[in-house]
Amino acid sequence: MSDQAGSSAHLHAHLDGDARHAHTIEGRSQWAMAIALGLTLLYALVEAVSGFLSNSLALISDAGHMVTDAAALGLALLAQLIARRPPSARHSFGFVRAEALAAFVNSLAMLLLVGWIVYEAVQRLAHPEHVGGKTVLIVAAIGACINIAVAWVLSRDEQSINTRAALVNVLGDLLGSIAAIAAGAVIHFTGWVRIDPILSIFVSLLILKSTVSVLRESYHFLMEGVPHQIDYLKIGADLAGIPGVRSVHDLHVWDMSPGEPALIGHLEIDDLNAWPDVLRAVKYMLLDKHGIDHVTLQPELRDCSDTL
Repeated sequence: MSDQAGSSAHLHAHLDGDARHAHTIEGRSQWAMAIALGLTLLYALVEAVSGFLSNSLALISDAGHMVTDAAALGLALLAQLIARRPPSARHSFGFVRAEALAAFVNSLAMLLLVGWIVYEAVQRLAHPEHVGGKTVLIVAAIGACINIAVAWVLSRDEQSINTRAALVNVLGDLLGSIAAIAAGAVIHFTGWVRIDPILSIFVSLLILKSTVSVLRESYHFLMEGVPHQIDYLKIGADLAGIPGVRSVHDLHVWDMSPGEPALIGHLEIDDLNAWPDVLRAVKYMLLDKHGIDHVTLQPELRDCSDTL
């Protein structure tokens, strides 16, 4: 086992001239995630009980949102712990995609929650029910304070896609708390109970917009899409413009981890003896113009390559 571990470490080592991408995620604040998770889960229970006692859809929805936040934070914490594991003989790229996978699952859960809130709100609009406005107002105000504290904790770790996904959930929940405060105040002072489902639908639409954004970003990363800040066609043209390069094919660009683009491809060149100079020029160009330093290229002569 020790020999296998040593061989794996040697294979993953970076030598001079290699990119310095480490295949792991360093320096993330797991303690911040744990604190946010504890606060969110605790008050979700308080809001759920209070929501059922006061018969407030806005408060129940906010409690459900906080439960989803807790799940998001729990998955984010687990994903970050997994992502810190180094590459192995069976997982040579490491585990950095665990974060994107958790963010994707969290977003799907949020879509289900939004659907449930809207359905219940429509039912309440057709058949209004009594709501305890004062209870809603007090509990939602405390919940807003909890959300602000959690959002502040999470905002201190902006590098992680999954932390950003969890932060989106918490900010959406803050809007839910504000809506619940408004609903509680209106109901308490005017008795108009339809404000409860109306504000629930409004907040659901705001949450939907943020959720779709995170879902799109995590899906793009999981599908190894070309990073948004990179022009794939321009890279191909720039590579073909390097002196000594005849053509480019089998070109692929993706993110190894969020913010760490990588490139592989085949270059048809005039002279294999000139490859070291060509490679230096290519690496300089890719880093200088496109911010890519994780590069793997295969040189080929015209007679032994099939260009596209």
